[in-house]
Amino acid sequence: MAKKFDILARTEGLKERFEEVQLLITDPSVISDQKRFMRLSKEYKELENLTKKSDEYRLLLANLEEAQTIVAEESDDELRHMAEDEIEAIREQLPTMEEEIKLLLIPKDPEDDKDAIVEIRGGTGGDEAALFAGDLYKMYVKYCESQGWRCSTSSFSEGTLGGFKEIVFKVEGDGVYGKLKYESGVHRVQRVPATETQGRVHTSAATVAVLPQADEFDVEVKESDIRVDTYCSSGAGGQSVNTTYSAVRLTHIPTGIVVQSQDERSQLKNKARAMEELRTRIYNMEYQKYIDEIASKRKTLVSTGDRSAKIRTYNFPQGRVTDHRIGLTVYQLSDVLDGDIQQFIDALTVAENAERLASAEM
Repeated sequence: MAKKFDILARTEGLKERFEEVQLLITDPSVISDQKRFMRLSKEYKELENLTKKSDEYRLLLANLEEAQTIVAEESDDELRHMAEDEIEAIREQLPTMEEEIKLLLIPKDPEDDKDAIVEIRGGTGGDEAALFAGDLYKMYVKYCESQGWRCSTSSFSEGTLGGFKEIVFKVEGDGVYGKLKYESGVHRVQRVPATETQGRVHTSAATVAVLPQADEFDVEVKESDIRVDTYCSSGAGGQSVNTTYSAVRLTHIPTGIVVQSQDERSQLKNKARAMEELRTRIYNMEYQKYIDEIASKRKTLVSTGDRSAKIRTYNFPQGRVTDHRIGLTVYQLSDVLDGDIQQFIDALTVAENAERLASAEM
């Protein structure tokens, strides 16, 4: 029973805090302070889930105690048998519910609910790497569509034979970063390139970086620290998308970070989108320190954000995809490239949750 009492003790007082936050987010002075309101809204959502689950747990324990009393004191055999069945059912439910509450008690990544900015770069392998980067881009777009998320491209540089040397796009939706964060790292492809005349298998790579999008109040960027350049945006084959200087390049002088946006026809819209990415990249410099601190306490590289780590291999001759962090291999290459990556995300989430539980002092 020690485990149960421990959970009860840890959830004590949560309902009071939940009710307090519930009142605070309706206070006009809090609503006018957007930074505080957003923080409290996030806390409210987390406490709501935890309070609901802990109430269910307490009810289950009360029902268990009542059923045990019936078994001990009731003379009616039928009632006693019903109570014994209920005890067995409750004891089967308790371990699962205890694990769920433990996970809710452990602070999760504060960025999980945010939108994301995804950058894919062709790595070693030249033209073939650019083609593979294009394949990864299509894979993610299809996955995002299956989740009901919205993708919008900020900037891209096409490869000579197709694909992308680099492409940056934003993903908006519910819990985007919490799922896509596992995709950061080096993705390798093993296949016969279109330019290979002797049928030899080559290994190429592309790097994926997934960044939690920073909100305006997450980081302050001074206009005086930014150099703004405008130019004509271009599309496939060097064709001019428009003849006005609508594309925008921003250089953050203190950090040297350069971002650009050319997908919108309006210079103002491109500047706004570039500012989003610039804030995100500046914010990510600090956020990476948080990721590194967590990674140093864990044994695996499930979600360290280490973009130099080789995380997944796509082998065309064998039709397989292997995630090296958790040793998961599937022989469904075409389905994976068609956006079916949920099985990897689910397995990585389970692995990370196991690490969180193991590292927590429960």
